[in-house]
Amino acid sequence: MASIRTLRIFLSVARHGTFVAVGDEIGLTPAAVGLQIRALEADLNCQLFDRTARAAVLNPHGRRLLPDIEDVVRRYEALAMADASDDLAGTAVMGALVSALMGDFANALWDIKRKHRRLDVRLFAGLSADFTRRVEAGELDAAVVTQSPRPLPVSLIWTPLYSEPMVLIAPRSPHFVLGACAADILRTAPFIRFDRSTWTGALVDTVLAEVGVQVNESMELNSVEAIIELVRHGFGVSIVPQLANVAWRQDPELHIVPLDGVGIRRHVGLVERKHHARVNFTTAVKSYFAKPEAEPAARLVS
Repeated sequence: MASIRTLRIFLSVARHGTFVAVGDEIGLTPAAVGLQIRALEADLNCQLFDRTARAAVLNPHGRRLLPDIEDVVRRYEALAMADASDDLAGTAVMGALVSALMGDFANALWDIKRKHRRLDVRLFAGLSADFTRRVEAGELDAAVVTQSPRPLPVSLIWTPLYSEPMVLIAPRSPHFVLGACAADILRTAPFIRFDRSTWTGALVDTVLAEVGVQVNESMELNSVEAIIELVRHGFGVSIVPQLANVAWRQDPELHIVPLDGVGIRRHVGLVERKHHARVNFTTAVKSYFAKPEAEPAARLVS
């Protein structure tokens, strides 16, 4: 009978697609990984992967068994987390937008870890679309992401935590002539665009469509923080979510220009699998933002 370790190796191969990558991840040789997969296939009396010299891709048998094997591993991990007390312990692996880590989400983690000393949280910074894929694959327990513009896989749930208005920012000391109103600024100033392939980038396109102007694009970046710094130094203007960590009104180098009639917001929430072993942790995160004392911080980012 296959062990939980063997089932985890199967899931890793399904995720990475090569024995070499899995071996690097768990400290086995590719040959040892292949031996584990062959043993599992012998136990199940069917081949699970189509193999080449460089890759191992799930075949129809493997794809059919994947959800059941994921469920077995999840149930086993839930047993390991079972505790008569309501305390949080062990390691939670989580992804988060850099802007969330710099805002009220960092306060939430600090509050939870202060109350649960045996809890360890491993954090990875990145982009929403990649995090959603990694949560679905089981690489992350959960992630703080922007609301997806497309329906999520049925195995995932997304819970809103807070929202941020999309705003036009301009430098106080620009290296160009700044227009008199938002439309003029967007039409004439160098525009620093957030990566249009990202979910936040799609929101920027929606704002521009509502304003109804053609911008003068100069750069395209996938970091809100980098864009803000470039605007501060006078190299252009941009449309970004208004972050909690930026003292917008007191910033001597940054100016927020009203976008009359535009009420588009970036909604940030927690994505997780419907069934996973760290549900107590994700519940604590959601509870932090739901409690009354968290409301002022949530309103600050909006």
